[in-house]
Amino acid sequence: MTNARRPLDPDKLKEYSRDLFGHLSGAMTSAMIYLGDHLGLYRALNDIGPANSPQLAQHTGLDERWIREWLYQQGAARMLEVDEDGRFSMSPEAAVALVDENHPAFGAGFFGHLPETLAVVQRLPEAFRNGLGLPYDAFGPEGARGLERGFAPWFRSLLVPMALPRIEGLVQRLEAGESVADVGCGAGVAIIEMARAFPNSQFHGYDVSRHALERAEQNRREARVDNVHFHDVRETPLPDDGSLGFVTTFDCLHDMTRPDEIMTAIHRSLRDDGDWLVADIKSYPSYAENLEHNPMAALMYGMSVTTCMSSALSEPGGLGLGTLGMHEERLTRMAREAGFESIEPIDLGHPVNAFYRIRSGN
Repeated sequence: MTNARRPLDPDKLKEYSRDLFGHLSGAMTSAMIYLGDHLGLYRALNDIGPANSPQLAQHTGLDERWIREWLYQQGAARMLEVDEDGRFSMSPEAAVALVDENHPAFGAGFFGHLPETLAVVQRLPEAFRNGLGLPYDAFGPEGARGLERGFAPWFRSLLVPMALPRIEGLVQRLEAGESVADVGCGAGVAIIEMARAFPNSQFHGYDVSRHALERAEQNRREARVDNVHFHDVRETPLPDDGSLGFVTTFDCLHDMTRPDEIMTAIHRSLRDDGDWLVADIKSYPSYAENLEHNPMAALMYGMSVTTCMSSALSEPGGLGLGTLGMHEERLTRMAREAGFESIEPIDLGHPVNAFYRIRSGN
């Protein structure tokens, strides 16, 4: 069968080219955001702005000519505001998104491991050929640090005061003393926040990333909490005696090679009256639904190729769910197959994540 194409439309070609180079422009802006965050330029400008390039260079000790070109790009990309005197400044919204690491809307952290992500892209052609992806440790220590900075603001500001009280009776149990596990704990920010709030409970973080676990242990020491313990789950698996009262998995099930096996392990670790809190990316069963309902679908599918699906295919037999792979329908089916009976959505108003309370009984 021949592939009959419509004739080339010059106007559509212009539109397509505009979109194409718009994506390249986004990549350049992403690189500039990384530099602004890494060099402390946003923080400095927020402290002294409005400022021109000589003023910002003097404040930071960096070269004026390089700062000038960076400011021009950031103004053109509307990341910074420019006044009639040619001075650049941070809007209140930019200050939250690019400087305030304690605000849940802080976003610059996700750009922190951009160089490592781009380096990994050079290794992906082989993954396309042999089907095997790369684990998170392929991003190196800065990869773990970047993910930590991306997720930490929400954990620090909203996990304990907003999310945990939505599970009936949980706060009281944690105050009295409970055994808790965070599976896929990463750098440990979430579990350390819980440990600080509930000193009578014991918390255990599990992960497979060596770099993340090293960061987690460093964070634990700096936080000076002694009721947190971190484990490589390949060496120290979850308990299988039903001794845990609470388990969390934050944004990690879709990254796992065998989330079905982890779900079974979580079921075995929990008491019959225990709770499992799941956070995963909001998604839908079909590609068409994701395009319709998710304005960041292109970003999510790209992140899946570079990161999430790659991790989920990093071992033979991996399920390869990918960033948008753990939708509610699939989570419900897999949780029931693992032995859970109750799956209850929790609306926390998060722009990206969906939350669920999962239990063995009703």
